[in-house]
Amino acid sequence: MTEPGGRRRGTTSTTTRERSVRGARDAAERAADALSELIRHRVEGVSAVRRSEDDGWIVDVDVLEVARIPDTTSLLATYEVELDAAGDLLQYRRVARYRRGAQDR
Repeated sequence: MTEPGGRRRGTTSTTTRERSVRGARDAAERAADALSELIRHRVEGVSAVRRSEDDGWIVDVDVLEVARIPDTTSLLATYEVELDAAGDLLQYRRVARYRRGAQDR
């Protein structure tokens, strides 16, 4: 199907500009989606989004690693996810693990 302006939707020949991240919200969504596919844990939220030195994004994604009853004793983790300028996953690593009911350090 052709959109106004002659662009076709659904083609695989997208340019980097069309695929590029359109802001912090888009970076957060892409990072959370990519991480959840790799580690198979439920994403709880995003706690930080910032630009990297090479125009990519660094996103802190919080995930539920171990669900427990009561919920306040569940184990969560924060993963630092790095995306390039196009929104593709470059790397990730776990930077913290904590109980849901724990206060910040």
